[in-house]
Amino acid sequence: MSVESAVSASPEAEKTEPAKPVTAEDFLDRAQEAMAAEGGWTFGVKGSESLVLQGQTSTASYEAALRRTQDPDALHSSGTVVSKGKRKPEEIFVIDGTAYVKEGGDAWKHGPVSDPDMKNKVEDPMAAMGEFRKYVRESGDDVTLTKAGGRIRLQVRSGPRKLPEVRDRAFVEKAVREFSPTLKQLQKAGVSATEDQLTLSQLEETLILDPETYRVESHRFRFGFLIPYGGQDITFGQDVNEENRGVFEGDIELPADANA
Repeated sequence: MSVESAVSASPEAEKTEPAKPVTAEDFLDRAQEAMAAEGGWTFGVKGSESLVLQGQTSTASYEAALRRTQDPDALHSSGTVVSKGKRKPEEIFVIDGTAYVKEGGDAWKHGPVSDPDMKNKVEDPMAAMGEFRKYVRESGDDVTLTKAGGRIRLQVRSGPRKLPEVRDRAFVEKAVREFSPTLKQLQKAGVSATEDQLTLSQLEETLILDPETYRVESHRFRFGFLIPYGGQDITFGQDVNEENRGVFEGDIELPADANA
């Protein structure tokens, strides 16, 4: 047998490149593999909320630097909340399934990260991949996959719909959970509207992947609700954007006083 024949017949020569991803789940598989290839990542997070009632607008914004490791599974976010012209620092850790939150000079609060109140505090760009996988499996027709502008875009969207019409959509559940504390505050202030009377004015969630590495480049979630009150609507909106800032090679350690 010639040298050329031996090489062409070897197992190494018969190896083929992995099949190119085609479906949304294919791309999510690649994204999870790409992100798992590094021990940790850093993200920049920016968020805003607005509430408009009878022409009066109340706004709040949030900006943070976030670090996320996978072995061990941990998260640390340090940022600032601006509300009513006042700035307040906010620090968040998630360790072993428990979230720890410190706002301004208050004492640390902690609880299961699965608790809705804690879950609303934690922005986790890595979790977005699992959320989109859930969207594909539970409401797949709503997920679009596009390749444009040199980027891979997975997205779910909804225009104005009465909430009961879309309440069972997997991607709407998160918007309802995020808005729930605000609705409770409005109800305490005399707004009688219930969930069934709300209108989802808009919803758009987007996951952007690099077309070569399949790494998550960004994740954005924005939505709005209309709440009937006094013959008109109170308008609520939220917009959170997370940008990948690169690899994180450090460790995340919980401060000693957080468990006090």
